[in-house]
Amino acid sequence: MGLLTKEGEQKTASSGMKPLVMRTSNVAKELLQTASNHKIPVHSLDFRLLDTQTFAKKSEDAQGEWLELSSDEIKDLNEELLLSPRFELKQVYEIEIFTPVEATPFDSIDMAIGGNPTLCKIFLTIKAGSRADYHGTFEADLLRTIHKKMLRANLMIGVFDSMMFHNLSELFAKVKVREHYTFEKPERYLIAQAYEPVPTIDDKLILHYETKRQNEDDQGRIDYAKRGYVISAVENELLIEYVKPKLGESGRNCRGEFLSPKEPLVRNEPTFTTGENILVVDTPESIEYRAKIGGYVTYEGGVYDIRTEVDITEISFKTTGSIDTQLDADVSINVKEKDFLKDAVGTGMDVTVNVINVDGNVGANAKITAHKATVEGQVHQSAVIKADELRINVHKGTAYGKKVHITRLEHGIVEADEVTIVQATGGKIRAREITIETLGSNVKMTASHKIEVKKLVGGENRFVIDPLIDEDTEILEERSEKMEQMRQSIRDVKRELSEYEQTWVDNAPSMEDLKRKLIHYKTNNITAPVAFVQKYQQFQHLKEKIEAIRNELKAKEDHFNYLAQKHTSLQSEIFNARIINHDMWKNHNEIIFKMIEPSVEIEYIPHQNGEEKILGLVQEPDGEFMIKVLAQ
Repeated sequence: MGLLTKEGEQKTASSGMKPLVMRTSNVAKELLQTASNHKIPVHSLDFRLLDTQTFAKKSEDAQGEWLELSSDEIKDLNEELLLSPRFELKQVYEIEIFTPVEATPFDSIDMAIGGNPTLCKIFLTIKAGSRADYHGTFEADLLRTIHKKMLRANLMIGVFDSMMFHNLSELFAKVKVREHYTFEKPERYLIAQAYEPVPTIDDKLILHYETKRQNEDDQGRIDYAKRGYVISAVENELLIEYVKPKLGESGRNCRGEFLSPKEPLVRNEPTFTTGENILVVDTPESIEYRAKIGGYVTYEGGVYDIRTEVDITEISFKTTGSIDTQLDADVSINVKEKDFLKDAVGTGMDVTVNVINVDGNVGANAKITAHKATVEGQVHQSAVIKADELRINVHKGTAYGKKVHITRLEHGIVEADEVTIVQATGGKIRAREITIETLGSNVKMTASHKIEVKKLVGGENRFVIDPLIDEDTEILEERSEKMEQMRQSIRDVKRELSEYEQTWVDNAPSMEDLKRKLIHYKTNNITAPVAFVQKYQQFQHLKEKIEAIRNELKAKEDHFNYLAQKHTSLQSEIFNARIINHDMWKNHNEIIFKMIEPSVEIEYIPHQNGEEKILGLVQEPDGEFMIKVLAQ
């Protein structure tokens, strides 16, 4: 350890550069000059701060003289004065520069001074792995070391750093208590703070609606099929925002420098106008352009507006690309291409819109999502349409919805709540209720409540009543799994209970005999043998165990019954489900009712030319389930 003065400063070496004493307002500059003069590295120099003087002047003073401030006057410097552009500050330091040869107590602490970009906040950072060893003047020596680092960075001392000691107090306490403190992770402390300026705001025009033109895939590649042909908006959505220019506010940094705000740039003032469906909100900070109604954004002839209906010839990669609008935006798209040999919605196009009316065909691998959709042409077998209300002329693809009406089903797939089909020739249908006016062949129908056919002309059809069709498959599987686990658990508990109850029965005679003996001992004030007491306590514990297992069994059975009740309530609906055929049964058709508990399928083949108009599931007195002809 080097030799220290009473202030904790290292003594200069007897050899090397002769110490220099000087006055300066820039310590870093003097260290560089001294190193250059003596042709030595600047990092080999150290200095001792002998005195500090702080001066101030106001530019409006006639003499313009610098006046020295006392420590009390420095403390009295207020925000109004420091933020005045006519007030100036500077410091002059008396220092002694020398070349040290001995180590200092802080060589084991890797610390640095840094600040934010404006130098209005200054931080001390101590790196992980540093080690601090406590000595009697540790606090004062560390503060002096920090001040020297601040002077090397041309920062003022004693003006903006009044919080330094308080902010370092926790560090001082840790080092003092432990005596040898190792920093396990980096630590940072605020040691000086001046007045941060408020930045100037340049004007800006933000087209918020343009952010909806998402045409990059997950890898950042441009997807030219998603060009944002129609950009939707919902009511009160912020479409465009003009941020007004605003002059910032001045500040002063920890070097004492006054920071003047720059003049704002004005380059983006709106030159457009707006239609009746856009609301203009003028605030002190900005001008907001909001949608009065839901629809899509238009810009024609320098005028922004909102419209709700758009007519286009086709949706294709070449003309529009895919169209993605918000489902709750009131946008209707009418696709006018009617040519049977062309696609109105082209191959691979993806359309999301509130309402869409397609006069022609929906091509291969196209996907439409809407609240309401109409297709007057045909839907390709690889196309998918999802809509709450859906009408399709010729359907070969896949359709999902709530209410679906199809003129002709040709081997397509339909899943909905209610399905109405004029003519079905092949395909799969899953719904709560299915109505078919003319049923051909090879149609698989699955419903939870009703399948109704007005005219039957084909065969090889499959009619299935499945009460679970409306239920979430994952929830059902989870519930079934829990029920099976509960069954096994109940069996295990019953087996355990049976074993304990049998033990109780086997030992009942000896327990009664023991009870009589203990009563005899108690009546005659005779101390019962310890073995008798212990045996009786064992019987009591056995009784408590049996009671606990019975309670556990009841709880498990109650939980099982709760789960089973949900299955039972679903299954009860199957007895109200109906298959109705207003025509005679012809060719081969299969009817199936799927039971939940027990998990079995009840099958029935209607008779050739039979008039079994209404079929339903009944349970016979002997418990057997059968499909029968019903009066209604």
